[in-house]
Amino acid sequence: MENLISWFEIPAIDFSRAVSFYKAVLGLDVKEAEMFGTRMGFFPTDGKNVSGAIVQGEDYKPSTDGVIAYLNGGKDLQTILDKIEKNNGKVIVPKTQISSEMGYFGIFIDTEGNKMAIHSIG
Repeated sequence: MENLISWFEIPAIDFSRAVSFYKAVLGLDVKEAEMFGTRMGFFPTDGKNVSGAIVQGEDYKPSTDGVIAYLNGGKDLQTILDKIEKNNGKVIVPKTQISSEMGYFGIFIDTEGNKMAIHSIG
């Protein structure tokens, strides 16, 4: 097992709003599709790394409780954190150093009400 996590899904109430938010803050293309009655916005993947999707469906409910997914913040997560509030999210933990070896993290609430996090080494 190379990665403990193999896939993640971010629940959305307003699918278009959520896709726009993540495209803007992460600077990524999100490919939209519908599968089994669920709208999905797929994050890019090379097939070798963990990826996920924004999802809207009957059983998907945004929450600030439960598991927190840590997204890759690149070289410096501050670049992404600076875009959160400009795109109607809310930063709840600013860039914070974990340790010199483990890097930094930040936590935010997305437009849908999900608590999410970002991690970077710098």
